[in-house]
Amino acid sequence: MRSNSVVRLLLQWAVSALGVLIAAFLIPGIAYDKGSDLILAVLLLSLLTAFLRPLLVLFTLPFVILTMGFGILFINALLFMLAAYLVDGFHVAGFLSAFFGALIVSLTSLFLSGARSVRVNGSPGNKRYKQRKSDDVIDI
Repeated sequence: MRSNSVVRLLLQWAVSALGVLIAAFLIPGIAYDKGSDLILAVLLLSLLTAFLRPLLVLFTLPFVILTMGFGILFINALLFMLAAYLVDGFHVAGFLSAFFGALIVSLTSLFLSGARSVRVNGSPGNKRYKQRKSDDVIDI
């Protein structure tokens, strides 16, 4: 694994951890006993999101399409509740708390990844987004 991939993975994990921390601060039904419980919950939530979420999205694809992607928030809430069930010191009161917690984590991730891409991709020295003069072919 390249160091750029490791940095990207650690940055994504830190954004998720910040989202869970904000959710625990804002949502009354989400709590953690110790900082280590929060870290363990975020690690488990990251693993569940990486491995279990794609399967759940695949199995519920008609529902996700029917709800225009809104169903993914329900899947995220279920994963949030599963992480709380598996980590003793991380508590989620019910589905509504998990739903709003997952929404806050998603919005935090969306906001911070959007801010990061504007800063990195919009920089003048970025060669990926400069248009080449000899580019006559339209890629589809």
